[in-house]
Amino acid sequence: MSQHLSFIRIATRKSPLALAQAEIVKQKLLGAFPAITTEIVPMSTTGDENVNMSLSEIGGKGLFTKELEGGLLNGKLDIAVHSLKDMETTLPSGLIIAAMLEREDPRDVLIAPLVKTLAKLKIGACVGTSSLRRAAQLKIIRPDLNIAPMRGNVSTRLKKLENSSTDATMLALAGLKRLGMEERATQVLDAHYFIPAVGQGIIAIECKEDNSLLREMLNVINHHPTYAAGIAERSMLAILDGSCRTPIAGYARIEKDQLHLDALVANKNGTLHVRAARTGNVKDAYSIGEETALELLANGGKTCLT
Repeated sequence: MSQHLSFIRIATRKSPLALAQAEIVKQKLLGAFPAITTEIVPMSTTGDENVNMSLSEIGGKGLFTKELEGGLLNGKLDIAVHSLKDMETTLPSGLIIAAMLEREDPRDVLIAPLVKTLAKLKIGACVGTSSLRRAAQLKIIRPDLNIAPMRGNVSTRLKKLENSSTDATMLALAGLKRLGMEERATQVLDAHYFIPAVGQGIIAIECKEDNSLLREMLNVINHHPTYAAGIAERSMLAILDGSCRTPIAGYARIEKDQLHLDALVANKNGTLHVRAARTGNVKDAYSIGEETALELLANGGKTCLT
């Protein structure tokens, strides 16, 4: 590339995990373009400021992104770094996901200090999570469990676990790894058995659609297999009109040129759930996601969404 920007302002949330992810993006950019200067700009979001209410109550996962996206649109920031699972399926007009970094381990983990595994939790044990997806899948596997709301960043949730009557909590392994805290996991759950959130483990980089020079730079650090997986998962979610109000799971993996997508939609207590799986050429990632969503709807998933 003959030309590139010399200074890039990187927007991120203020949480330790978000800052760690912004630093990963910064180092990727500096590795590809050693002469550039970068600035990480931490920002507070509505989602971070309302930790005592569930996302479904206060407006959905877009509350983690809108302040950052506002900075992109007004030109005060160049790129925004997000966890892909926090992003709405429809972006504000004028913005685009220009790159996704190679996916970290997408699996969910259980943190149960006394008994270690899901199977060994006592009858009626209390698991802290505000994820409807995790709650529904927990109830599918263990209908006896009680679910208690628990939000906040990783450290906050771990402290709540220590200082409450909650028996266990669940987190994303990717976040623990990026914080160097993976040893806190007591059980890593198989991604086919316990399907992750759409985009879990993927760092997404957003910028203005009309900034062709910046988009070319970001394409250099884009991990194309991860991008295809993210596209498949998000196209499925878009058809289902997924939000934080419905338990939806989707995980795409790529082997050679084949993309495999596992998906689930459930009602909130897990008493009704539908699974689907599709495989196709990675070039057809978008349509594989759409077809998976339509299969879910045709097989009873529409009832879960009402």
